[in-house]
Amino acid sequence: MALSPESNHVKKSQRDAPASKDVYLALLVKLYRFLARRTDSSFNKVVLKRLFMSRVNRPPMSISRIARYLKANEGKTAVLVGTVTDDSRLLEVPKLSIAALRVTDAARARILAAGGEILTFDQLALRAPTGKNTVLLRGPKNAREAVKHFGAAGVPGSSAKPYVRSKGRKFERARGRRSSRGYKN
Repeated sequence: MALSPESNHVKKSQRDAPASKDVYLALLVKLYRFLARRTDSSFNKVVLKRLFMSRVNRPPMSISRIARYLKANEGKTAVLVGTVTDDSRLLEVPKLSIAALRVTDAARARILAAGGEILTFDQLALRAPTGKNTVLLRGPKNAREAVKHFGAAGVPGSSAKPYVRSKGRKFERARGRRSSRGYKN
C-alpha cells in the first residue's frame, strides 16, 4: 500500500531552534536542550519551547503582575521567558526573586532596591535544574495594540478598533454612525 501524496512533503510547523542569531540565546538553548533531555522535568521542556518563540509570543510582564502572582507563592522564584517591565502604579515593590530573559532598567533598579534578586537563565539552571520552587509565568499575549484592530471595524456587533488618523469630530462620524447620514449600525 502506497503512502498518500499529501503526506510526502509535510513541513513541521513548530520551531526547533530560535530564529534569532543571538549567540547568548543559542547558548541558553544548548543548555536547556540538554536539561530537557537529561531530566524528566516538564519545566525544562516548556522553557526550551518558549526560548524558540518569536517576540510576539514572548509578551512582556510588569512587576506589579509578577508581585501579585508571587503573593500566593511565597519564597518561590518567578520564571518569565520574556521581558520584565516597570509599573509606576505599583507604589511599593515587594522583595521579588525573578528569572527572565530581559529586565528593563527601571524595573531592575526597583527590584534590586527592594532587596530582590534578578537571575539569568544559566543561574537558574544551576539553582533549580528541574524547576523546583519556581513559578513559570507568561505575559498577556492579547494586550498588544495591534490585537485591538483585529476584525472588521464598523460592522454591526464588532468592537474592532478602526485605523483612524485622528479621533476628532470630523473622522469616521458620518455614514454608519448616524441615522441622518445614510444608516446607523
